[in-house]
Amino acid sequence: MSFRSDMETPTLDLETLAARVRSYAAMPLEFQPDTKYQYSNAGINTAGRLIEVVSGMPYEQFLDQRLLQPLGMTETTFWPTPAQLTRLAKSYRATKDKSDIEETPIDQLRYPLDDRTRGPVPAGGLFSTAADMGRFGQMILNGGTFTGRRLLSEAAVREMTRKQTGESIDQGYGYGFHTNNVNFGHVGHYGTNLSIDSIHGMVTVYMVQNAGWRNEDGAKIHPAFHQAAMDAFGKAK
Repeated sequence: MSFRSDMETPTLDLETLAARVRSYAAMPLEFQPDTKYQYSNAGINTAGRLIEVVSGMPYEQFLDQRLLQPLGMTETTFWPTPAQLTRLAKSYRATKDKSDIEETPIDQLRYPLDDRTRGPVPAGGLFSTAADMGRFGQMILNGGTFTGRRLLSEAAVREMTRKQTGESIDQGYGYGFHTNNVNFGHVGHYGTNLSIDSIHGMVTVYMVQNAGWRNEDGAKIHPAFHQAAMDAFGKAK
């Protein structure tokens, strides 16, 4: 299916997670399973809805109780508080003539961002900080443990981070992570990047707010950032 259903237009958070997932079932397949790869917001949102059904609690509550609180990710939320909004990084895009940049809103979410009537978006609605994301990355690097406490099973982490896209498909993607079965991570909509290097035992969190970065020279910055971090901190196990 496409990136979003009609119900998720103009923003992804207009309805409940349950309603949005039901809308995916009404959409036709764009290709047969196991023949191609396409990044799927619908797939991640459906996984979030399954968590609601199995756990019997709202997705955001489950996430908070089972992951965010145990990890100490106190700055991570679907609905930033007024105080957090004062620290929210602005997003920018290139002007039409590419001579400058201009501020742009978060086009996939409805404003005001602290309005809790907005539905949670598991596929891309969380606000966070580099420190919080570093904690999450460290837990994944440690095979599901953080400061001696197990939050995910080793088997779950292995499934999340190994290639699930099949041998006939070039793109290496697991469950929410791009992967080559050794190093894995996730690229965000505005150019943010979480990279987990299991060979060198290193987690890098790259925070940037460049809309349209994939088609601009700004995309070259992350490899340079990652190499600098590797030179400074990377140590092969």
